[in-house]
Amino acid sequence: MVLDDKTYFSIMIIIPLLVLLYLSVVWWKKKARKRFASEEMLQRLSPSKSVFKPLLKLLLLCIAIACIALALVNPKIGTKLETVKREGVDVVFAIDVSKSMLAEDVAPNRLEKAKRVVSEIINNLGSDRVGIIAYAGQAFPQLPITTDYGAARMFLQSMNTNMLSSQGTAISDAVEMAKTYYNDNEQTNRFLFIVSDGEDHEGNVALAVEKAVNEGIRVYTIGIGTAQGGPIPEKISGVTESYKKDNTGEVVITRLDENTLRNIASGGNGKYLLGNQTEKTLEAIKDILNKADKQEFESKQLADFKDQFQWFLAAAIFFLLLDIFVLERKTAWLQKLNLFNEKTS
Repeated sequence: MVLDDKTYFSIMIIIPLLVLLYLSVVWWKKKARKRFASEEMLQRLSPSKSVFKPLLKLLLLCIAIACIALALVNPKIGTKLETVKREGVDVVFAIDVSKSMLAEDVAPNRLEKAKRVVSEIINNLGSDRVGIIAYAGQAFPQLPITTDYGAARMFLQSMNTNMLSSQGTAISDAVEMAKTYYNDNEQTNRFLFIVSDGEDHEGNVALAVEKAVNEGIRVYTIGIGTAQGGPIPEKISGVTESYKKDNTGEVVITRLDENTLRNIASGGNGKYLLGNQTEKTLEAIKDILNKADKQEFESKQLADFKDQFQWFLAAAIFFLLLDIFVLERKTAWLQKLNLFNEKTS
């Protein structure tokens, strides 16, 4: 048996308070009656008043309150055990957060477009696991591999170009870090999606990709940006004040480097996809992942629980109605039986 919310048990504190209140009222009435008349006289004045009935009404009310508390707690009883298996692939996204991703040649800018594309891919995943890496001049683990898509979307939305101080496009570092995301004991199919404009890449990317392939990782690239490119805005409080310039004072134009991204994907046994075409990219990735062999990476035995609150709610209503219809005067047939040794006139 499991309980939804045990805090509702605190409602039952009303029961001892009611008992104290009842005893206080009984004591006060008894004291007041003594000033009015003797017990024998009071018995003659109200011969049908029961001593037992007020206690019974208090008991019924207390039981009703206890049943209401139990209904709110909502006990659940397991009816059967069910083994749930999770099968899927491991998908890691390495997302470029360098300053060039602020270019607005795709709306609203490259980084926001990349985040939207990755978010849509996550929304279309089945039972696959997902991880996220941010990289610029170096790689940073944003989210370890997980099945929590809600957490993945949250961490994804928090990514920005200020999260890493060193600038550049260290794709090789991102690939090296991605290798640490996969568990060697769980032989799942492994996919790495590099989301970038491909510009100003650093390090020996080909060697890093080759090592990744040797460890069973397929590397895909998703290009964000245009061949025509655009300037990199420098904003203050969301307002563009100027554009990034080189050492000669000329405005820097950043362009999508598709050749680099194609070469990385080719060396990684993967494929290059243009992220600007969101729907086409999503369909291609869904097709890739659907065709991949799914491996079991999690197996849990779960109990199927059913709510039981309705029984306690029905009992509470029953006892409340019973309390209403039970009067404080003696019942004629019970009075004749005199089960509680009540005095008769």
